[in-house]
Amino acid sequence: MSVAEGVDRQRRLILGFVGIVLAAILALLVLDLPGSDVVTVGALERAIQAATPIALAAIGGLYAEKSGVFNIGLEGFMIFGALTGAAAAWIISGSGSVSQADLWFGLLAAAVVCGILTIIYAILLVRFEADQIVAGLAVWFIGLGFGPFAATVVWGGVSSPSLPNIDNLTIPVLADVPVLGRLFFDASPLVLATIVLAVVSWVVLFRTRYGFWVQAAGENPEALDTAGVDVNRVRYATVVFSGVMAGIGGAVLSIGLGSGFTGTGVTMVDGRGWIGIVAYLFGNYNPLGAYGASLLFGAMDMLQIQFQTIGIALPASITGLFPYVAVLIVLAAVGYTRVPAAVGEPYDKEE
Repeated sequence: MSVAEGVDRQRRLILGFVGIVLAAILALLVLDLPGSDVVTVGALERAIQAATPIALAAIGGLYAEKSGVFNIGLEGFMIFGALTGAAAAWIISGSGSVSQADLWFGLLAAAVVCGILTIIYAILLVRFEADQIVAGLAVWFIGLGFGPFAATVVWGGVSSPSLPNIDNLTIPVLADVPVLGRLFFDASPLVLATIVLAVVSWVVLFRTRYGFWVQAAGENPEALDTAGVDVNRVRYATVVFSGVMAGIGGAVLSIGLGSGFTGTGVTMVDGRGWIGIVAYLFGNYNPLGAYGASLLFGAMDMLQIQFQTIGIALPASITGLFPYVAVLIVLAAVGYTRVPAAVGEPYDKEE
C-alpha cells in the first residue's frame, strides 16, 4: 500500500466513524433525548459484552486471511461452537444443575471440537486446494442445518434449557475503580481475556518473527518458501486458529454471556461471524482495529436494550437492524480494502 493509499484509507475510516456519530446525534435530536440517557455505564458494559464474540471471530479470521486463506466459514464455526459449548456443559452436568466447572468444560469442548473441524477444513483448502468461498459457505450451510438438528437430539427441541453464565471475574481494588472497574474488572473473565488476546495478537502479528511469516505467507509466499519456511504449515496454523477462535466466540454466546443455545431461524449466532469479517476489514487487518470495530457493532446491537431501558418503544424489527445499518455505513465509507496479495491462491511448493 502506497503512502497516498494509506492516507486515503485513513480518511475513509474517519469519515465512517464521523458518519455513525452524526447519525447517532441525529437520532438523539429526533427522539429528544439527552446523550446521558443513552450513553451510560450499563450501555458501555453491554456493548463490550456484545463485542466479545465478534472480536474473537474477527481476530481469528484476520490471521487466516493475512496468511492467504479467506475463512468465510466463521459464521458456521461459531454455530458449531455455540452448540458444542451448551451441549457439553449440559451433558457433563448429567442433565441437572450446571456448575461453573461444567461451563468451563463446555468452553474447552467448543474450542477442541471446532479445532478438529477446522483441521479438516484446512486440509480441504490448503492440501486439496478447494475453493475457499464455496467451502466456507458449505460450513455455514451445514451449521445452519446441523445446529437445530443436534439441539433436537440433545434437548428434544431446537433450544437448550436456560443455562447459567460463567461468573464474573471480580478483581479486588481494581473493581472499585469508577466506571473502568465495572467495565473490565468486575465483569466476565471472557471480556478481559478478549481484550488481552487482541493486544497479544497485535504484538505477535507485527512484532515477532512468526507474525512476519504469517504476513509473508499472504503477501509473497514464494519469498517465504525461499527463506526455508513452510508456507502451507503457516497457513494450516492460522486457519485452525481462526476456527478455534470462532468456536470460542460461539460458546461465549451460548454459555459465556448468553443463556443457552437457540437453533431457531439462523441460530443464535445471527450473523456475528459475517460481522466479524467486516470488523477485521474495517480494522485494516489490525487486531486492535478489529476489536474497536467489534465494539462499535456491539454497541449498535445493544442500543435496542438501552432504548427499552429509557422508555423508547421501537419495534424489535427496527432496532435489530442497527448493527447491520452500521455495517453498511462502514462499508460505504471505507470502500475498497487492500487484501493480502495471495489471498485465495493455493501455494504449491516447487521441488
